[in-house]
Amino acid sequence: QVQLVESGGGLVQAGGSLRLSCAASGRTFSSYAMGWLRQAPGKEREFVAAISGSGGRTFYAASVKGRFTISRDNAKNTVYLQMNSLKPEDTAVYYCAAGWVVRTTTSYDWWGQGTQVTVSS
Repeated sequence: QVQLVESGGGLVQAGGSLRLSCAASGRTFSSYAMGWLRQAPGKEREFVAAISGSGGRTFYAASVKGRFTISRDNAKNTVYLQMNSLKPEDTAVYYCAAGWVVRTTTSYDWWGQGTQVTVSS
């Protein structure tokens, strides 16, 4: 069982930046692949970014590649999502998720409660 708590969401103007953090419980954080996913109003939840347990492999959705960066600090049991050049279409609730296998889908085993990101035009 993994408990995940996101933070760092908020309101930002288009072109701005935000960094999301996700703190995980447990002693085996480095064993888990981590992902960031988002859900905009009226839309299905979608994959944003993922990182392997060691941090050596990262994956991005085409819509955020080159603007967002996922990273992790296994000593702090924390995964991050640095979001630059934000666009209004990035507005969504962002979720942190964990699983045994790194995935570029929404099929993760444990989820945080989500944090709202709103990008104004």
